[in-house]
Amino acid sequence: MRYFTSYESPLGRLTLACEEGRLTGLWTDGQQYFGGADGVPASRDDSQPVFLQAKEWLDRYFRGEQPPATELPLQISGSAFRQRVYQVLLGIPYGRTMSYRDIAARLNAQPGQAPTSARAVGGAVGHNLLSILIPCHRVVGADGGLTGYAGGLARKQWLLHHEGAEI
Repeated sequence: MRYFTSYESPLGRLTLACEEGRLTGLWTDGQQYFGGADGVPASRDDSQPVFLQAKEWLDRYFRGEQPPATELPLQISGSAFRQRVYQVLLGIPYGRTMSYRDIAARLNAQPGQAPTSARAVGGAVGHNLLSILIPCHRVVGADGGLTGYAGGLARKQWLLHHEGAEI
């Protein structure tokens, strides 16, 4: 069964989704690809243990702490390529950024992998279902400028400023 809850944050309302005790989504209101695209219905249940854990994590994050996303039971969905991109994103430290081009170069350096482009990385980043937790907001253009964010550039800028990144 899939469940959802909401969390009031400095960015506005966040919606969290879970299935079988693992977080499957975290979106800001109005975010592109809100809720994923599989159409599976969800029931509201604020008492799911994973939601309580995630809300505590978010409380800490918005207080300025830097909790690792790996503390949470995440169900990271997507193709094998997207999974590889998301693993790179999880490795970007707080207060730092990485360009789409740099992510593509890192993936291309992995043995046995088909060549990829910054554009393909951008497509994967844009479809991230676990915003903030998988820090797609830490990905910038090749020139360091803010580009694309499914939750909106103002939120991306807020998150980077909150984390102490120089932009």
